[in-house]
Amino acid sequence: MIRANYWRGLVASVALAAHAASAGGVTVQTQDFMVPALDAGIQLHLRNLGPAKPGKLAADKIVLFVHGATFPSTVAFDFDMPGGSWMKFMAERGYDVYALDIRGYGGSTRPSAMTQEPASNPPFADVRDASRDISATVDFILKRRGVRQLVLIGWSWGTTTTAVFAAEHPDKLDKLVLVSPVWLPMVAPTFTGAYRTGTRDSARSFMIRGIPQARVEEISPQAQFERWWAATLATDPEGARRTPPVLRSPNGAMKDFAEIWAAGNTAYDPARISAPTLLVVGEWDAITPPAMALELFKKLTNAAQRRVVILSEGTHFIALEKNRMHLIHEVQGFLDEAH
Repeated sequence: MIRANYWRGLVASVALAAHAASAGGVTVQTQDFMVPALDAGIQLHLRNLGPAKPGKLAADKIVLFVHGATFPSTVAFDFDMPGGSWMKFMAERGYDVYALDIRGYGGSTRPSAMTQEPASNPPFADVRDASRDISATVDFILKRRGVRQLVLIGWSWGTTTTAVFAAEHPDKLDKLVLVSPVWLPMVAPTFTGAYRTGTRDSARSFMIRGIPQARVEEISPQAQFERWWAATLATDPEGARRTPPVLRSPNGAMKDFAEIWAAGNTAYDPARISAPTLLVVGEWDAITPPAMALELFKKLTNAAQRRVVILSEGTHFIALEKNRMHLIHEVQGFLDEAH
């Protein structure tokens, strides 16, 4: 991929990537921004795939993806797999698509605590920090495109952070999609300090949880995982230099899970969400099982529309598995609907 030099402006820094023509005739442009957070000294990495000549875009054609508690957005939503990256799939259909790295993840600012031993500092990047990062990013996108609303798609812990934003800023949201949504009951996770590290083997074990053993290679091929893991390590050069190579992830989400969710509380009130909302979960999801989505569905009492979809033969990581296009088409159909 050919990239221009990075430059800094008052609002953001941006890198322009090569253009690629899609099968649908839309020329897709990739850009990487650094958006100032609401907190001084923090820059947020934001990837954008959209039409090279977008013209005037409607709010329901502008989408922001937000990642989960462990892996950054680029490898969650813009990783090239059979069917293409999810972001590119949407961009080729005329959508202006963004993916945010919360502070401490991917290309966003990593605090000095992440260069020290985890136990030396407290957890950071919790749901409040993340919702502030989403707020700064949403305002940047809305200003850039001259619109008042957009669509949010969250995955895993990102369903909590995006739902908090949706509940607190209903005027800025056109639609909400929650993939593998977090809800009660929650078992308190084990964690220590500011951040945690994941190895290749721990990531693989995490990603195949729930797949019947005899079907692991079919659903989540090892070669595909190895390529994804290499791309994931590349988002954390310092972690990749360690022995063994690791991916570092902030522990703010773990603190939330232990202090809020495992105590029987929730980070937001679903009744405050008014946007049309889609919940999607895989039948084999052992991290946020379908029962969570079904319970959350009942609480979305003021959503203009609400829908829950359980997809067969998919886990928490269905977006990176054999049946990923079932998820992508389900979400795309929801976004394409008028409301």
